[in-house]
Amino acid sequence: MVIIKQGAEAKLSLGEFCGKKCLIKERFVKHYRHPDLDTHLTKERMRAESKTAARCEAAGVNAPRILHMDLNERKIYMEYFEKSITAKAYINDIVAQLNEPAEQKQRINKLAGEIGTCIGKMHANNLIHGDLTTSNILLDPLATDDGTFRDYKLIMIDFGLSSFNQSSEVKGVDLYVLERALLSTHSDITYLFNTILDAYKEANTANVIEIINKFEEVRARGRKRTMVG
Repeated sequence: MVIIKQGAEAKLSLGEFCGKKCLIKERFVKHYRHPDLDTHLTKERMRAESKTAARCEAAGVNAPRILHMDLNERKIYMEYFEKSITAKAYINDIVAQLNEPAEQKQRINKLAGEIGTCIGKMHANNLIHGDLTTSNILLDPLATDDGTFRDYKLIMIDFGLSSFNQSSEVKGVDLYVLERALLSTHSDITYLFNTILDAYKEANTANVIEIINKFEEVRARGRKRTMVG
């Protein structure tokens, strides 16, 4: 296996499953937790991650197919998109390579609309991502793509903090996490989150007004904490 990324919770490696190249996510042992508790929490999160990926597919949202799950080894074997890039990298490339602001905005707004639609579909089916960032969204170029990523398939990834929840407030928190991530990562693109939110409202017709109200409440609490310290 070849390690391609390592974080606080897990490492990602390239490997094989049944002779096919795949991505392997291995969760670390948390030595500060009681071994039995750590094993239990890890297995629960792995099951949740696998279920969310399957439920996304049923909801019409692209996600990596889970090929195999080894609870004892703490490993999930999943579909690997070899030519994909993150939405973060895509946006940064557009800003760096395109000098025409109108073309920049057009292509970024197209992506933002697709992101909002995907999140809206997830929330309409009570699927909470838990860590919405442009680093956790892949763009997989279509076979006819010319290398510019004008035509791509948008794929939601990294469901390690995901859950199944009907709560409007939890969905509002999901949106707030995304807004904070965008302010941190793409602070110069001021219209990005609003474009995502507009598409989200169209895609998620289930209690969308209540969800947006809860999002506004969560945002207000966050701003108050920032001011007070």
